[in-house]
Amino acid sequence: MKLDLATKIYLEALQASRVLKGVIHRTPLDYSRTFSRITGGKVYMKLENLQKTGAFKVRGAYYKIYRLPEESKKKGVVAASAGNHAQGVAFAASAAGIPAIIVMPETAPISKIQATQGYGAKVVLHGLIYDDAYRKALEIAEETGATFIHPFDDPYIIAGQGSIAVEILQDLQDIDVVVVQIGGGGLISGIASVVKNTLGDHVKIIGVEPESAPKMKASIEAGRIVEIEARPSIADGLLTRKPGELTYKLVSELVDDIVTVSDDEIAHAILMLLERSKTVAEGAGAAGLAALLSGKIDVRGKKVVTIISGGNIDVTLLSRIIMRELVRQKRIAVLKTKLPDRPGTLRRLLEYLAEARLNIIEISHDRYDPRLEPGWAEVRIIAEVPQPERLERLVENLKTNGYEVEVKY
Repeated sequence: MKLDLATKIYLEALQASRVLKGVIHRTPLDYSRTFSRITGGKVYMKLENLQKTGAFKVRGAYYKIYRLPEESKKKGVVAASAGNHAQGVAFAASAAGIPAIIVMPETAPISKIQATQGYGAKVVLHGLIYDDAYRKALEIAEETGATFIHPFDDPYIIAGQGSIAVEILQDLQDIDVVVVQIGGGGLISGIASVVKNTLGDHVKIIGVEPESAPKMKASIEAGRIVEIEARPSIADGLLTRKPGELTYKLVSELVDDIVTVSDDEIAHAILMLLERSKTVAEGAGAAGLAALLSGKIDVRGKKVVTIISGGNIDVTLLSRIIMRELVRQKRIAVLKTKLPDRPGTLRRLLEYLAEARLNIIEISHDRYDPRLEPGWAEVRIIAEVPQPERLERLVENLKTNGYEVEVKY
């Protein structure tokens, strides 16, 4: 009997799950009361941010390398990546005792370069974007005879990612919806193959892409693979210009819908995960949850699983996301006003803030701006706001007492 592609991937994923046992972490499936209350469904999160190397990519990379013939292993492997795939291949190659060359763009964060080197791989920096690194990796593979490890469009890579679904179904059987983010499509292809072959078509698989790179959605709508111009996004792990041949075929057959999310929605999900679940996620890792929290997917009364696919977020980006979200939620405010440049005027202003219980984070006092009239200074204050109504009363009080106040959220 000739098996279709999805069934082959499913059977391979079962094998991958056995191979990976004891090599990688069996990550928890965490039920969230908070996100369940917000969405009206029962929300479970598969925490692949707690995986070795900090993301799910190690599953597919390890299984692909495991399946290589011994002669190929001796020649080593080569991959192109700016992030999680690089670390996954480096870890897997080290575990197998074979050499690995990872080509990364020159713009890759130093933290990810060092992490990849830390797993024993040789890192080659080339080009400014992934496509440059990809072409260079193919050249190296051709020159050295090393095997190129594709980040998503490979049946063993897809099956390795599908081992996530094998674990999920061992913990939870009666699922209504599975929400999975889409980069190149390897993760959702593997998960969908396992879920649909195990539970059937009544379980809905919903894909999530960033608004800045809806390549799979565009391809499905066009009925063929299309290449798009991907714009920058905090979900950098999902930024590919087109899906793969295999992943397009599997998604076309198995995925019920694809929605897109904005960077604001992803940032909100990152902060909610951090604050409510004590979980650190990168932009790509939080995209599925972002679709749920934004209401893009209706899961009221349903049992839903989403994948927190990675936690390798740059700490400086994380700090900016946190501050921006706090400002957007009006938990931090920026106040600007002008004061006569005389002793005591700043103290009186700060007394008003103290009475309103605003906690000052930062204050600047500028008397040299040429736009100011002589004898005046501009004061800019960043403060924590315990309750929005306290800020409203403060602004009203300041205006009553003669201050011209500008508030930014």
